Amino acid sequence: MIPKSLAISSRPKTPARHQSFATVPPNREMPRCDPKRMSAPSISLDEVEFDAGGMLKRNLRNMSYRAAMKVQGGSEEPEPVRSIASLKPLEEGSTQPARSPGRTKKTFGKRRMQRHGGSFKDDPRLYQEIRERGLNSIPHESDDDLLEEEPTPEEQPTPDAAIVVKSYRPAQITWSQLPEVQEMDILDKISPAERKRQEAIFEIITSEYSYMHSLSILVCHFMRSEELKETMTQTQHHHLFSNIGDILNISKSFFEDLEKRYQEHILISEISDIMEKHALQHFHPYVIYCSNEVYQQRTLQKLLATSPAFKEALKQIERKPECGGLPMISFLILPMQRVTRLPLLMETVCQKTNPYSTTYETATQALRAISKLVKSCNEGAHTMERTEQMYTLQTQLEFGKIKPFPLISASRWLLKRGELALFHGEEVGIFRKGRVNCYLFLFNDVLIITKKKSEESYTVMDYAKLDQVVVEKIESPDPPSSPPGKPGAGGTARSPWNGHLFRVILKKNSEGRREEIVLSAESLSDRARWITALMHRENAENDTSSKGDLSQVEIIRARLAKQTDEISLQQGDVVLVLGGEDGWYLGERLRDGEKGWFPQSCAQQITDRSAVERNVRRLERLRIETDV
Repeated sequence: MIPKSLAISSRPKTPARHQSFATVPPNREMPRCDPKRMSAPSISLDEVEFDAGGMLKRNLRNMSYRAAMKVQGGSEEPEPVRSIASLKPLEEGSTQPARSPGRTKKTFGKRRMQRHGGSFKDDPRLYQEIRERGLNSIPHESDDDLLEEEPTPEEQPTPDAAIVVKSYRPAQITWSQLPEVQEMDILDKISPAERKRQEAIFEIITSEYSYMHSLSILVCHFMRSEELKETMTQTQHHHLFSNIGDILNISKSFFEDLEKRYQEHILISEISDIMEKHALQHFHPYVIYCSNEVYQQRTLQKLLATSPAFKEALKQIERKPECGGLPMISFLILPMQRVTRLPLLMETVCQKTNPYSTTYETATQALRAISKLVKSCNEGAHTMERTEQMYTLQTQLEFGKIKPFPLISASRWLLKRGELALFHGEEVGIFRKGRVNCYLFLFNDVLIITKKKSEESYTVMDYAKLDQVVVEKIESPDPPSSPPGKPGAGGTARSPWNGHLFRVILKKNSEGRREEIVLSAESLSDRARWITALMHRENAENDTSSKGDLSQVEIIRARLAKQTDEISLQQGDVVLVLGGEDGWYLGERLRDGEKGWFPQSCAQQITDRSAVERNVRRLERLRIETDV
């Protein structure tokens, strides 16, 4: 869910990494945090946006996951990592013996050929650094292309880019690169289709290892830091880290089951049953963690803005080589990122599986199970966040002489909010005095027009049910004609008329009367976003366009939503473009159908027609098979 944004730029030089090919027994310890094994993208808190008060410039709503967590009594730490159920913290300063210069992967692989060891564990990369190939919108014709793939340099990040990872790399070694595969001549004995299926399965295993590795760093270096814990209350600590210990436990259990299957035979017969089992029986902590994100981000913002001690302690931890130079927020959002990627990775396995084989049904069952989990994360987070939001806004709105409107409802949520310049229309009413600054709260079923008194107080001027609201774009740069008896009423307000105008007609306002107002937005994109939000009911009813006729873009720089009408995107996401204005796209995220606005600079158009058609088929299959 998500996440601060991750973007590509130039690839930095990385430190030499240890290569440890030792076999890991079932009850092994988690990999040690060896500074020499970590690459360090050049990133720091200086690249994270803050507002004037030191707050992180991000909206609490991530369009995919939010809600409020269940506050549990106390903040118990997870057990030390030693087995599936108990976690042992990574020890600072611990190192492993350096690999002998003469021991190459190929020669050492001969000694391990029969053991099918996890060579990908030689070089544990942070999950933030990798991009799974199964997320690619344009599949490579040959898997060999992937072996030579290098990160593509990107333009300098825009001010919207809050967290910047300088380079992405493929997730670990590929299945075809394994010494066992090469030396046993397996590639000559299987079909190209089976090879691609093996690659897709193996990528789930290797990326889970990277994910588990990053989670372990979050737990041992951030959550268990006594210096950091001393700068906050026990409740704040619990809100900040939630049940991340449980998430690490289930990741470790999931990976060990996957690895056990991988070690049984280098040709991996099936992992769908493992995916389905864990999605149904063990992954519920993801729902709790995603639901807590609204409190998690609020707590982080408050601590950064009000506690210099917290900020300094956090800065010291983030400077550790083990953390790869990445800010804590990039670790905190990992569960939301991982859980939303799993359905896409599993769907890739389905794509590579013969639809007439017995394993295809198992794969689709696993896809349904993990997709259902993600849907639960989304729904639970949305519901809890919206309910809390309604309670908060109810206390901030002062109706005065206006008939009070019962705001709190389980079926109501905020679509958009913001300040605009307002002018009266042709009818005489509460807006007859001409220009005022108003603050709009647009919900899915009602528009409330207020005047801002302070950051937490708004006086209601009027409201109307959304089915009684009509919106019109005003193309003419001239102000609308003055009402009878009010010559020049709008002509003196020079600055707002330089904005971009649209008319809102309240066919039946709070008093049951017709009211007409003119609003002025600062930019074309802002006006387009307001009009789209105000017309969302009509747009939903009239949405009969063929998905195949829509242009598609691939996200090249991840971005976190900052306003409620925006959408959070991960790198590699494919988005159907529904519209656009002045440097912004309105799009529908392929993987789950979530809609929202995002900057065009974050995306790259997909021009390959065959790729577009494949994406449309993938969208239809996801919707039908998973009910996402």
